[in-house]
Amino acid sequence: MEKWNHVLSRFCLEGTVSEVLPLGEGLINDTYRVTTAEPSAPDYVLQRINHHIFQHVDRLQYNIECVTRHIRRRLEEGGETDLNRKVLQLVPTSEGKTYCREGDEYWRVMRFIPRAYTYQVVDEHSSRMAGVAFGHFQAMLADLPEQLEETIPDFHNMEYRWRQLCEAVHADAAGRVASVRPLLDELERRSQDMCKAERLHREGVLPKRICHCDTKVNNMMFDEDGSVLCVIDLDTVMPSFVFSDYGDFLRTAANTAAEDEPDLSRISFRMDIFRAFTQGYLQSARSFLLPVEVENLPYAAALFPYMQCVRFLADYLNGDVYYKIAAPDHNLVRARAQFALLQSVERHTAEMQQYIGRLMAD
Repeated sequence: MEKWNHVLSRFCLEGTVSEVLPLGEGLINDTYRVTTAEPSAPDYVLQRINHHIFQHVDRLQYNIECVTRHIRRRLEEGGETDLNRKVLQLVPTSEGKTYCREGDEYWRVMRFIPRAYTYQVVDEHSSRMAGVAFGHFQAMLADLPEQLEETIPDFHNMEYRWRQLCEAVHADAAGRVASVRPLLDELERRSQDMCKAERLHREGVLPKRICHCDTKVNNMMFDEDGSVLCVIDLDTVMPSFVFSDYGDFLRTAANTAAEDEPDLSRISFRMDIFRAFTQGYLQSARSFLLPVEVENLPYAAALFPYMQCVRFLADYLNGDVYYKIAAPDHNLVRARAQFALLQSVERHTAEMQQYIGRLMAD
């Protein structure tokens, strides 16, 4: 407790700390629940920020401060009273910052949201609720006055990811290019189409929005009655295309298999999850979406398995230097699985377009 008490003493907490225990199973940050002794005092969430991934902690925290402040203001204007459960609340330090540095470690504290839970299971209900939640999140931030920065530069930039693959092919560091030439040819055949978001943005047609950029079903909190409370895990909130939040959710949620499934016959794109998520998303986001964004939602569903295939394959060609692997060909298995998902998405493109058209016509 001595270490925790020293870190927590930097923050303006209410009540007396009685216990600090690990919370959740996050893969990036180390997270702990801080329990206070007094019934009237709130509990807290303490996090050690992974500054190896988020190298600009000040930029990261600035984005979260702007986003949570704006959402709180929008909720207040809408007459919401349960604010501390509808938006994350950062706890300041005695110096007025929202994080502190202790040696080589960075820490932050947020109020714990009581009587709230997350879904782990992806089904039609949770997918529809995720669509509503993330669409509403984008809608509330559509008029954010501050200019946010990228917490991970070029995170969802397809042109950048394609250049990385081309560089890996040119270097052929692990001598593997010849063995994957058929897959490389398939990816190259689609490369111009898959990089169209960046081209549309340069042409002034496609705007960047404030997006969550990590739209997993367990990144939103639910109330006891099953209604959505708020979106959480805001580290990746940054300017991006709406395709980031839409396509990345479907890449994982609508896949019938794991992203490293070796049996490609088990991989397909779940249209029931697509329909549920899309219905929820357009219900809450259509108020600000432009026609170019809506008509390219099927492209977003294809973009993210394509992008992840490119990333896995580039790492395989580079000698497996980025992603952790469990076998020598693990990244290649992953790349082939993502390509199989992409092919399934492509087979459903016309059906997706028709469904979105019907929703927008209603």
